[in-house]
Formats: sequence, C-alpha cells, structure tokens
Amino acid sequence: MQENNHSNHQSAKKKVLPKRIILVRHGESEGNLDTSAYSKIPDYKIPLTEGGRAQSRLAGSHLRDLISGNGSCPDWRVYFYVSPYERTRSTLREIGKSISKKRVIGVREECRIREQDFGNFQVEERMKAIKETREKFGRFFYRFPEGESAADVFDRVSSFLESLWRDIDLNRIHKHPSQDLNLIIISHGLASRVFLMKWFKWTVDQFERLNNLGNCEFRVMELGRGGDYSLAINHTDEEMMEWGLSPDMIQDQKWRITGNKADWNNHCTWYLKSFFDDLDSEDDDESNRFSFPKK
Repeated sequence: MQENNHSNHQSAKKKVLPKRIILVRHGESEGNLDTSAYSKIPDYKIPLTEGGRAQSRLAGSHLRDLISGNGSCPDWRVYFYVSPYERTRSTLREIGKSISKKRVIGVREECRIREQDFGNFQVEERMKAIKETREKFGRFFYRFPEGESAADVFDRVSSFLESLWRDIDLNRIHKHPSQDLNLIIISHGLASRVFLMKWFKWTVDQFERLNNLGNCEFRVMELGRGGDYSLAINHTDEEMMEWGLSPDMIQDQKWRITGNKADWNNHCTWYLKSFFDDLDSEDDDESNRFSFPKK
C-alpha cells in the first residue's frame, strides 16, 4: 500500500513540459499609428486600430496552423497569459476567434508582462527628447522620468518566469501528458525581448542589439529533443539575424535543439569568454597559485 502511494506521489510530481512557449506582440494600436494618442489616453487604455484587429485575427489563424501541425496533431491545447492593457486583451480576443474554446485550458491576466512604464500622460515633444537621451545613455538601464527602465521590466518579468516554472513543476496547467500544451504569452515588444533575454541568458550588450517585434509578430520557443527550448526549430537563420541575434547566439539556438541543458556552459565557451580573459589557458604551475605569506 505504501509502495503504491509512493508511486502515485512520484507520478504526480513528474514534470511535463509545454511543447511550445510562444511570445506574441499586440496588434497595431492607436499609439503606434499616432504617438500623440499617449498625451490624451492613458497608455493602458490605448486601443487597437482596425488594422490591428485584422492583424490579430490573421495571427490567430497562423498560430492555430502552427500548433495544430496544420491539422496533423489532434491533441493540442493552449494556455494564454495576457498583459492587462487594452491592446493586448483585444489582441487575445481576436486571436481567440481562430481557436476552439475546447482547446483552451485556461487564461490568466498577468500584470508582470505589461508594457514598460513611460510615465503617465506623455507629452509628445518631451518624449521625443527623452528617447533621444535614452539612445545616448543605453536602452537597458535608462529609466524614464516617473517610469521604468528595461532593467526594471527585467526584474518583474524574471518574477513572472519563476511563477511560470512553479506552475509547470507542479503540473498546474498541464493535466494530460498525452496532450501537446502550448503556452501563448500576449505582451509587448520590450517585455518579450526581456523575456527572451532572461530565458536564454543573454547579456545586456546582446539585448542592446535586439530589434523590437513588429505588431502581431511572434517568437516560437519549441522544446527540443535534449529537453531545452530553441528558437531555431521554427525560425530561420535569416529571421534571427534580422531580430539582432549574432552568429554565436544563432549557433546556440541550433545547439539547444538537441543539446542537454546541463552541458550548456561547456558548449557555450563564447559566452564564458565574454567575461574572462585567457579562458583556454590551463594553470598547472604551483608557483602561480595563491599562497599565504609566511610569518
């Protein structure tokens, strides 16, 4: 009896990873079309344009085709995380028109993946000058007056990722191992870039080179055979180069398709070399070791 209970307990604890984690930027908003909208409407209330709604419906169709394998995968399911902003919730609503509700395991509004805070109402000319200063200072560490830096967004997205992993570890969102679970995170450009930075251990310098996602553009992280996620399964080298990934970063994505996460440090010598000099030299000379001075 005790053995059965132990076996059931171990089975319940077994972690089942989502097949894909997909980051989606919202559709075109009124603020994307006319930046003066931010001076009259609170950022979180900025709506989609008609074009943005059409973009979102098209993205929903593409996402359905992707996660269903164009109809070849019968047991796929989705779980949505969405930023609380009007434009992201509207994007989700339009995407949802392409997905049967029986396929949706759940949805959660998640404040930690909201847009970077640029302050309250944004005076257009002042914001133009502020953004010019940001380019000189550096996009990651520059904090908007009364707002946030990308580093601040990194902290809250990191907190969200910890919660996400806890839900995965405890099987809170993946009830049936036979089903292909897809997590779709509908957020904003900078929050999505920061999410990828945190997940793949990209440095601040690497972040600074990244380009923003287009409206309703998405990044697909798919689980590889080695148990790690990779962008290279669904995206080409050319796409990743356009996003700002370096050749080393692209090679890392390819390695993650089959690589074992435990071997990552041994594989990514280019990453370690960005922190250390003469990493390849082996110091076996006893005379070079630190020693305490004799009294």
